[in-house]
Amino acid sequence: MTTVAVPTDRHFITAWSAVSPYGVTSADYARGIVTEDSGAGRAVPVPVPEGHAAQEACLVPGFEVREVLGRAGTRTMDRATGLAVTAVRELFDEASREERPVPVGTGTALVLGTTLGSAQSQHDFAMASFTGQKPYDVPAQFMPNVLMNCPAAASAIRFGLQGPNTTLAGGRPTGLIALGYARRLLAAGRAERVLVGAVEEYSPSRSWIEHHTRGADESAGPLGEGCALLLVEPGNGIPAGRTALAELLAVDIRVDVDDELASTAESSVRDALAAAGVEPSEVWAAVGGGLTGRVGHVETALLRRLFGAEAATRVDVHDRIGDTAGASAAFQLAALLATARRRPEAHGRPAVITSVDRDGSVACAVVRLLGEAP
Repeated sequence: MTTVAVPTDRHFITAWSAVSPYGVTSADYARGIVTEDSGAGRAVPVPVPEGHAAQEACLVPGFEVREVLGRAGTRTMDRATGLAVTAVRELFDEASREERPVPVGTGTALVLGTTLGSAQSQHDFAMASFTGQKPYDVPAQFMPNVLMNCPAAASAIRFGLQGPNTTLAGGRPTGLIALGYARRLLAAGRAERVLVGAVEEYSPSRSWIEHHTRGADESAGPLGEGCALLLVEPGNGIPAGRTALAELLAVDIRVDVDDELASTAESSVRDALAAAGVEPSEVWAAVGGGLTGRVGHVETALLRRLFGAEAATRVDVHDRIGDTAGASAAFQLAALLATARRRPEAHGRPAVITSVDRDGSVACAVVRLLGEAP
């Protein structure tokens, strides 16, 4: 592939969007996240029909794909794809309203994380092969939805994103894994800018998967859904007029293979801080992955010990929007940016985002908060 940019070691987050249980815009998400009273700011779970593993969930309010995106090109679009396409649209629309449009074409890449794509689409398609008169009596028009890269591919097609198009599935840390992948694309000059984030839909199938994979020591809070996206650009490629919201200093990704989660997580955080040239005492906020039970306790205890209780509780995410699983780390980053916008003392300070999953996956990102959000 032809190189499209001069490589640079400095990468910046310059825009973001979030389709969340607060609404489809970043302004909706920011208003909910930065409310001082966590009770007042918590997205209200809604009852779900019988046949789900849970009784309620934090859903994107009023989200119907064809109503939000129109009828053209959406007839076979599933919920996960609709959420991702909406997040891309909102990021582009907000940038255009601010007279800072984001170019498309071959210079713009998309890296999207997920747990496994749309569990409901996979379930429905597989079920059709058992319930039809013949195994091949399946709704062929819905076949693309079975593939986990459908949301990223549909977004690229709809908006003309012709750069690298990648889907990553890595559990709860997926958003940070995607961020590291985007960083490598930019460092190698394979793209001029990258839309990077993660998507997770709520569905009956996902509710049952979570029910059966949740640890016995974990609390069964409401599931959430949505898509959070960041625009990441190299320092030598930020157009005039666009504000850098944060500089990406380091990303560390690893897996605990020795059943020593506490030491693995601490090594990840300390190595990320060292790579970023940041001391723990400098960190303004440390945003954890929100998992409950033993795994969540290990992560929370680590952040409090390294950075103090104030920094570890400065940004509240998961209690407000529900468990967004594979999209949780992307929502953590968006919440950090939304909170820092309203806290001038955060500007110029580093922040840490961590995510730990039940399978031992561990990820940590370090950013330096800059300027103000558009």
